[in-house]
Amino acid sequence: MHYSEDNKQYHIGVDSEDIGKYVILPGDPQRCEKIAAHFDDAKKVGDNREYVTYTGYLNGEKVSVTSTGIGGPSAAIAMEELTKIGAHTFIRIGTCGGMQENIKSGDVVIANAAIRAEGTSKEYAPIEFPAVSTFEVTNALKNASDKLNQTSHIGVVQCKDSFYGQHEPEKKPVSYELENKWQAWLKMGTLASEMESAALFTVANYLKVRVGSCFLVVANQEREKKGLENPVVHDTEVAIKVAVEALIELIEKDKSK
Repeated sequence: MHYSEDNKQYHIGVDSEDIGKYVILPGDPQRCEKIAAHFDDAKKVGDNREYVTYTGYLNGEKVSVTSTGIGGPSAAIAMEELTKIGAHTFIRIGTCGGMQENIKSGDVVIANAAIRAEGTSKEYAPIEFPAVSTFEVTNALKNASDKLNQTSHIGVVQCKDSFYGQHEPEKKPVSYELENKWQAWLKMGTLASEMESAALFTVANYLKVRVGSCFLVVANQEREKKGLENPVVHDTEVAIKVAVEALIELIEKDKSK
């Protein structure tokens, strides 16, 4: 079942008239209003389950923000349903935990690929298929962070389904696997850990839409272990500004084609 009786998408509760072709995807529904404040003439158009949607304008182009909740399953549902009603460009904005020593609290991480250590992407593609972002979206995010003089890092992020599997692996029955793989991710230079990009990148490749991700680094447990400075930063405004600026660049480039 894809539609409710009023022809709106079943889970996100909006239709093609409600949204723009460019969509920012935060996890937290409470972050939507904060993101929509960067749009012109923004209005709330949907609120169902974890999916809150606002739509407004950037440089005259209709754009939206839709929250996805936590993790791959709900993020994939949002992307599937938004694509069905006309969206073609997505930027995931969220938070992450830094992993390499040089990734500091308050920095921005831009994901160009994601480790598929979650379950959702496996129901779309064999595990051998890589979860990668769209180059032009990633490039726009990098350009935006440079324009805003924001410290950013581009690279691979790790995606998991269990938040506490990352933060309390020693307590889990499969601690041997969680801890060993974490060391492998570190040795491979993985920048940060989060929960949605692997699913979104894989689904976007299947749906033939554009996608990118940028994250605020909340803290870095590896820096904590080494006794390095590691404040906890919760203000996502820097990552939001990077995403909005990147969306403006993509809109202008699309208009010039």
